[in-house]
Amino acid sequence: MANGTIAFDTLQTSGQITGTAKSVDTDYVVNGSAKSWIHFTMASTFVNRNSFNVASLTDNGAGDGTATVTNNMSDEYSLHLAYSNQMNVSQGSLSASAYQTGTYNTSNAATDASMASASLSGDLA
Repeated sequence: MANGTIAFDTLQTSGQITGTAKSVDTDYVVNGSAKSWIHFTMASTFVNRNSFNVASLTDNGAGDGTATVTNNMSDEYSLHLAYSNQMNVSQGSLSASAYQTGTYNTSNAATDASMASASLSGDLA
């Protein structure tokens, strides 16, 4: 069986969607989609609850974790972090292959987040 390529510039619905947004340029879909995301727990260990394009997690200690992506990002990308329980968030080191996150309680002490998520926007390498 041979593999082929499908090339197109616009995606359009078959009329099942109501409203005005019935077609979209494929550049918008490619550029506007998260290239990696993860939903995780940091309590006692850094646990991957569900993810896309995440190869591994490293628990660096209380409130400190590193996620390694499966497919590297380009040099410039945006990291979006969300944590529960009124926590303060910090972004640690960033590279094409990994990013580091930190969570702190309201007294600025490093603390594990019970539920957290992160996503990457930008271009794959």
